[in-house]
Formats: sequence, structure tokens, C-alpha cells
Amino acid sequence: MLVQIGTLIAATSVVQLANGFFNTFLSLRLTTESFGPTLTGIVLSAYFIGFSAGAVGSGRIIQRIGHIRAYAAFAGMVVVGTAGMAIFVSPLGWILCRMAIGIGCVGLFITTESWLNAKAPPDQRGRIFSIYMVGTFLALAAGQLLIGSLPIASMTPFFIIIALFALALMMVSATRAEAPALPAEASLPYGELTRQAPVSVLGCVVSGIVTSAFYALVPAWMARNEIPQETIALFMLVAVLGGFAFQVPVGKVSDRGDRRVVLAGLAIGFSAAALLIQLVPPRLAFVLPVAALLGGFMSTLYPVSVAHALDRMPQDRVVAVSGRLILVSGIGSALGPILGAQVMGQLDINGLLYFMAAATVALAAVAGLRIRHRAPPEQMAERPFAIIDPLAAPISQEPEATDADGTPRPLPA
Repeated sequence: MLVQIGTLIAATSVVQLANGFFNTFLSLRLTTESFGPTLTGIVLSAYFIGFSAGAVGSGRIIQRIGHIRAYAAFAGMVVVGTAGMAIFVSPLGWILCRMAIGIGCVGLFITTESWLNAKAPPDQRGRIFSIYMVGTFLALAAGQLLIGSLPIASMTPFFIIIALFALALMMVSATRAEAPALPAEASLPYGELTRQAPVSVLGCVVSGIVTSAFYALVPAWMARNEIPQETIALFMLVAVLGGFAFQVPVGKVSDRGDRRVVLAGLAIGFSAAALLIQLVPPRLAFVLPVAALLGGFMSTLYPVSVAHALDRMPQDRVVAVSGRLILVSGIGSALGPILGAQVMGQLDINGLLYFMAAATVALAAVAGLRIRHRAPPEQMAERPFAIIDPLAAPISQEPEATDADGTPRPLPA
């Protein structure tokens, strides 16, 4: 099993190391360019536009050319896009390159996780995905540490990102493991998911908006206010680690009751933390704990929303539901930096925090209304909460294959 998936998990951790660094670095780098608030927001949103587009078509590419060649193609797209940003420093060039990077990144994540789903034995799948997500969060956190020691205005960060993605490509291309075949997926008509689980759909949109706005715009604001890079890196690191620390406790609570209640509580908690960070004294001893709360509440909105949707939908549509939620989350993520940049341009950082707080309060209100009008689904334990990084938006576990008589059939080896 280590031969089959160990290299894949290590390579994805390298990808997330590059991704965590890239997102914060670009936010800071844009403060040195004269693009203006609107173009800055579009550049930051372009990644999520590409991410959403790639979520729609990546599965077909993987099925047509296989996992290893698809991984190589997606990684190559990210490398080309990153190199293009270093060469063509212009709003249009960066928008196109960030879209290509978004398509490549979502392709890497879907390739990796469909591979893990197929290779992991059912009795080890939860443990393997826990290892995978631990590696993901630790790599995202380590990416923030790179920010404090690198010159943002130079080409060095681009070269580091290219090297990390190329290293991941080398690791997967050289693996001895045989890639699996993808099972067929059940279709999901548009509109059905919204009818069955509207709170989940709204939760994924709001999660995308606040997460992308936070990671894209908060570091930029801190840089414009001449806060040292080391402090920015520490703040973002604490936010990521706060998200990691919240996953298991929130997951346990979510699995024991109505997930909509948990989702409403997380939304209210995030809005309260967004308001609190404006009130505490501007010293690290006060700001960092609130940053951990912000990261914690923010990072658990998406997985709880996904788990609630899976409670409402048939087992044979698990993958289709996950893909659709990736798409709606990507739409929210694309809107977040654009709307947030406009608000912050008019009202500074307080306006951005009010904007994110208002979005989560609206989510809590909708969840409360649905709780009053519809009972929670039964047998939620069959679809447990899973640790999910909202910036990566991984796909969920694939349904178990069955023969015509309903007898379980082993996943492809």
C-alpha cells in the first residue's frame, strides 16, 4: 500500500506546499503592481474561474488518457502558467495564466483523489484520507513560512513554485504503482441538488466567497499597511493551523446531529470573529488567537456543507454531488476577490470584514429557516464528515461498485 499511494500523497503535499505559498505570495506581489482594485480582484479570481472550469472537464480527460499522463499534463499546465506570469507581467497575461493554473490544479487534485479512492482498501480508506489531509494542511502551513524570507518583487518565488510543481510531476511519473481505471459515475440533473439540499449549495458558495476573499485580500491589505512580511506569514500560518485544529472536533459534532445547526453555528462564529478582530488591540498576542478562530470557522463551512448534501442524496450520486459542489464553490471563490476588492477599495479592511460577516450571517439565517421547515435526514452516520481543504476542494469518496445483483465488487486494482 505504501508503494501504491505513498508517493502520490507525498507529491500532493509538495503541490499544496507550492499552492499555499503561491496564493499568499500573489496577494502580496499584486500590491507592488499598478493594476488597480478591479483588475487586482479579477487576477485573484481568475484562478478560481479556471478551477471551476477544470472541475467540469477533468474527469473526462483522466478517463481518456489515464491517471499518470493526466497528472503530467495538469502539472505541466501549472508550470507553463507560472512561468508565463514571470515573463508577461500584465493584467491580461496574469489573468490568462492564473486561469490555466486553476485548471491544472483542480486536475491534479481530482487525479490524485480518484486514484486514492480506487487504490485504498475500504477498511483503510478513512485512515489513508486522514493522512492525505494532514499532509495537505501541514504543507499549506509550511507554504506560509516561505513568505517571510523571500523577496516578493523578484522572480525567485516564481522559480520556487515551478520547481515544486516539477518535483511533484517527477515523483508521480516515476512511481512503480499501476494507475487505476475510473468507475462510471451516475448523472445529476441541474437543479436537483439545489432542491434537495439548498443549504449545502449556499454554504459552498458562501464558503468560496469568504475563503478566497480572505486568502487573496487580507495579506495584500497587510502589505499595503507596511506590516512586515514575517508578521503576515505568521498570521496566515495561524489561520491555516486554526483550520486544521477545527476539523476533527467539528466533524464529530457534525456526525452526531443536524448538520444545518452546526453550519449555522460555524457561520455565526465566523461573523463574530470577523467583527472581533476589528476590536482587539493591534498586537500579535490578541490578533493571532482571533486569526485561528477565523481560519477554523472558515475552513469547516465547506466540509459540513458537503456532508449535509451527501446526507440528502442517493449513494450512487456521491461523486456527481461532490463535483457539482466543487463547481458552485468555485463560482463563489471567483466572486470573492472581485467583490471583496471593490468593498475594500471603498471601505478598507473593515469593509471587507463586514462583507464576509454579512455573507455568513445570511447563510446562518437560511439554515435556520430550513431547520424550521424540514426535518434532518436519517442515518447520517453512513455519510460521515470528511476533512476537506476548501481551497483544494477535494472530491469525496467514490461509491462502492456492485454487480447486477447488488453484490459488492472490489474497486479496480
